[in-house]
Amino acid sequence: MDKRPPYSELSKGSFLIASPEIDAGIYFRSVILICEHTPSGSFGLIINKSVDIELPEDLINLKTQENANVAILAGGPIQPNQMMLLHSSEALKEQALKVCDGIFLGGDMQFLQEAIATADGPYLRLCFGYTGWEPGQLEREFLSGNWFLAPATAQHVFETRPEKIWQTILREMGGKYATLSMIPEDLSLN
Repeated sequence: MDKRPPYSELSKGSFLIASPEIDAGIYFRSVILICEHTPSGSFGLIINKSVDIELPEDLINLKTQENANVAILAGGPIQPNQMMLLHSSEALKEQALKVCDGIFLGGDMQFLQEAIATADGPYLRLCFGYTGWEPGQLEREFLSGNWFLAPATAQHVFETRPEKIWQTILREMGGKYATLSMIPEDLSLN
């Protein structure tokens, strides 16, 4: 019996987990946090693809970094030079979109600099680029088996190491998903 949630549960605050059908490119083994899902389209951020890039000091001064909970991620292939901020701070209720419990999207540069410079500051994920779907596109991709669906958690976004998120969520889903989590990344090694 397939315990996969119905596509009607595609919503803001869900994880899209790439199925093994997606076997190359940025979406290979990606986990996407759906940040908005409406009849006019959807957008999300990949949360498990770390990138190592130099940030301009005039934009973000990492020399003042005291917060150990900062990660830089490839959020998706659309507008990869645009940065979106995921964080765990409830202090920006007017500026930030609540994606789900403990996960917020948005904030200004002052908030970002202060959060980076504070030792016990909030979790921060600087996501460069995003993913997007036209109306009905995400539903079609889901129904064709490209994605699995799970409720998003702040624990996975902020505390699970990015390279372990895909495997960890599938294992937690149990059954056939747990079996899929054990497939080696490179099948030629099998």
